[in-house]
Amino acid sequence: MLFYNIVVLSVLNTVWCINLRKFPTGFKFGAATAAYQIEGAWNVSDKGVSIWDTFVHNNPGAIKNDETGDIAADSYHNWQADIDIASDIGLHFYRFSVSWPRLLPTGYVNNKSEDGKNYYNKLIDGLLAKGIEPIVTLYHWDLPQPIQDLGGWTNPLIAEYFADYANYVFSLFGDRVKIWITINEAISVCDFAYNSGILAPGIKEPIYATYLCNKHILIAHAKAYRIYEKYYRPRQHGKVSFANNLLWIEPLTPADEELAELGLQHTAGRYSHPIYSKKGGWPLSIVKVMEEYSKKQGFHSSRLPRFTNEEIQLIRGSYDFYAFNHYTTRLIRPAQPGEDIGFWFLTGSPELNAVLVADPSWP
Repeated sequence: MLFYNIVVLSVLNTVWCINLRKFPTGFKFGAATAAYQIEGAWNVSDKGVSIWDTFVHNNPGAIKNDETGDIAADSYHNWQADIDIASDIGLHFYRFSVSWPRLLPTGYVNNKSEDGKNYYNKLIDGLLAKGIEPIVTLYHWDLPQPIQDLGGWTNPLIAEYFADYANYVFSLFGDRVKIWITINEAISVCDFAYNSGILAPGIKEPIYATYLCNKHILIAHAKAYRIYEKYYRPRQHGKVSFANNLLWIEPLTPADEELAELGLQHTAGRYSHPIYSKKGGWPLSIVKVMEEYSKKQGFHSSRLPRFTNEEIQLIRGSYDFYAFNHYTTRLIRPAQPGEDIGFWFLTGSPELNAVLVADPSWP
């Protein structure tokens, strides 16, 4: 059942709140999903192929029990039942993502799917009919395969392709959707995916790809935001932002406080400072770290790509609120000589010469 976990958590939270605390007036409860993880119908009608379709089909065993998203919760066919469940448990909002290749089968705006458009129209209208606010994520990791074939998020042209896609989605659904997330958890798309190679698109390239992806995803977000700001906000009156995966980092010992701050800048900072800070651009502490580490590796210049002044101004201020998903916290400490650091942001950071650990007393 799609909302089973939410039901359990709601019941537990209700008991806990009655005994201890009360949520403030206006607090909203909701649920969130991702298109690839729930929709199924991977090859229905004229839907295009995404990087996750390709990844799971070409890499049996990459996912536990050889699972795929081919059917998943089959929300494409069961959308009304999902809405009924959401209504029954009293959700105020439902955040879902649009599948880029379901709307634009090749990823480009010259090929539009009527079937995809109709599906999301039915979903949005059905939610509103039940008094549930739709919150829409434009990108939750299901990049069209033809765009990946050109380099995906390491190709600077992807910012234009994403802007075209965002413009199309705003034009279709913006009359009813008032809260938008452009890109979900970019650090997972860039850092985790390219540092490990265990997520789609299945490419391990931790030298340049992570940071090229980081830069281009911020530019893509900003272009989408500016399109909404100029052409849609005046009549649709919605809000747009960017959702971080906020892994919180604390020092293992008091001596590690400066390192913990660098760790936070390496996670939240690289995906927040260019958007939310007054000056824009990369966090200066990370610019310094990457310059020093790149030289140590034998590179003549930093692996962290520079922003032009125009790009800094484009990205800076491209938000209406700060959005994040939070799962857990890690403690950080310096790596020991010869210690296997692993990869950022799962076990540690070679750039910071640091290791992430969990307190064994945590449940």
